[in-house]
Amino acid sequence: MHGHSFKIILTLVGDLDPKIGWVIDYNEIQDKMKPFLKLIDHQVLNEVPGLENPTSELLAKWLYDQVKPGLATLVKVSIAETPSTECSYPA
Repeated sequence: MHGHSFKIILTLVGDLDPKIGWVIDYNEIQDKMKPFLKLIDHQVLNEVPGLENPTSELLAKWLYDQVKPGLATLVKVSIAETPSTECSYPA
């Protein structure tokens, strides 16, 4: 067994709030992601329901499916295993 360090990139699309100049506050994104990151951080991903085959591609889809219901502006999740390898869902 071995571990990985992943970089997770969320792409959100929406209208800018004219008062603050953001689509969404980063703290809100962090709050929405926190329970899902807790499920996968320093865990055996094969034991996480839905990640029995934890490829980067399936991890991106799994995160998208988990987070999208609570973060309507989410349009894509990208996973980078290394600085030169990355995949996205949806592609």
